[in-house]
Parts: sequence; structure tokens; C-alpha cells
Amino acid sequence: MNIELALSWRDALRSRRFLMLGAGTAVFLIGALLSLNSYLQFNEQRSGVALADPVLARLPAVELSWAIFALIYGSLIATVVSLARQPRPLVIALQAYALLAVVRIAMMYTIPLEAPAGMIMLVDPLVRVFGGGENWAKDLFFSGHTSTTFLCALSVRSRPLKLACFVACATVAVFVLLQHVHYTIDVLVAPFVAFGTLHLARAVSGWVLDRQR
Repeated sequence: MNIELALSWRDALRSRRFLMLGAGTAVFLIGALLSLNSYLQFNEQRSGVALADPVLARLPAVELSWAIFALIYGSLIATVVSLARQPRPLVIALQAYALLAVVRIAMMYTIPLEAPAGMIMLVDPLVRVFGGGENWAKDLFFSGHTSTTFLCALSVRSRPLKLACFVACATVAVFVLLQHVHYTIDVLVAPFVAFGTLHLARAVSGWVLDRQR
């Protein structure tokens, strides 16, 4: 397995185009995540619209932070490990993840929302354990938690793992609603955006790597 991993990356890194794509993806990903974190700080100070959500109105508010992040981190780790032997799909998944961050900034700026009624603040357990960091109440439209796990499900190649990631995504979607940290529309839109960003990333990578010289 280690030999297969080394050979896969050796062959990929021999390509000048792949090196350029990988370096560009790394810069894009870091920039997108830093920009998202900065934007969320700004976004917390903005006034937004509180939506009437009949689904949330019928759901009891339940604290599920640990379960939500266990599913998200588990999906991310499984995806990276699964794609480690496949350099191109891994780079495409990272591009799509960065694009998700950029689209979320644009969506939240365009559609500012107030936190749903009865929200129980979602706390990242790693932040709780190691201290520092911030929690966001207005990180809303669209759901980054749902879109991330859906992107994982789309990106992995193994059918059992793909199914597991889809189940994790569906569970996260239900749990964030139960905790009232997202409106229903946030969750419903998220998979479509994840699907779009992945296909855009595939198109960009295909153009860079496969175009004629």
C-alpha cells in the first residue's frame, strides 16, 4: 500500500502541470479558509433577517455538537485517507472545498440572516478541548456542515465509504436542524452547492491537466 501511494505521487509530481495545479490549489485553499474566518467575524456584527421556519418550529432544540463534529471530522479524515493514493481526485476535492468557502462568503454577504429562534450554539469539541477559537451564530446560508459532508460523499470512490458519507451527511443535516443552528433552507441548498463546486473543480482541473499543449 505504501509503495502504491509513493508510486502514485511520484508519477503525479513528475507532471509540471500537476505541480502548478497542486501549488495553486494549496494557495487557494489557505486563502479561502482565512478569508472565510475573517468574514465570519465581520458577519457576526451585521443585522440580518429572521426567517419563519415551520420545520424548526416543530422540532425540540437538542444539544448535538459532539455528534455533529464527530460525523464531519470522520467524513473529512476518511475522504483524505481514501484519496491519498489518488493525487488528482484529492486535489479536485480540495479545490471544491475551497470553492465552497468562497461561495459561502458570497451567499452570506448577499443573504444576511439572524440566528434561528431557540438556537443552541454549536461548539467545536476541538475548540473546547484546546481552547481559543470562536463560535458563530450567523454562519447560516448555506450550511457548511451539510455541504462539507455531502462533498465528501461525492468525492470518495469506494462505494461503501460513499454510502457511509451520504448517511453521515443526512445525519448532520437532521442534527443541525435539531440543534436549531440552521434554517431548513440552509440545509436544503447545501448539497446543490457542493455538487456544483465539485463539478467546477473537475472542469478547471481537466482544463489545466488535459488540454493540448
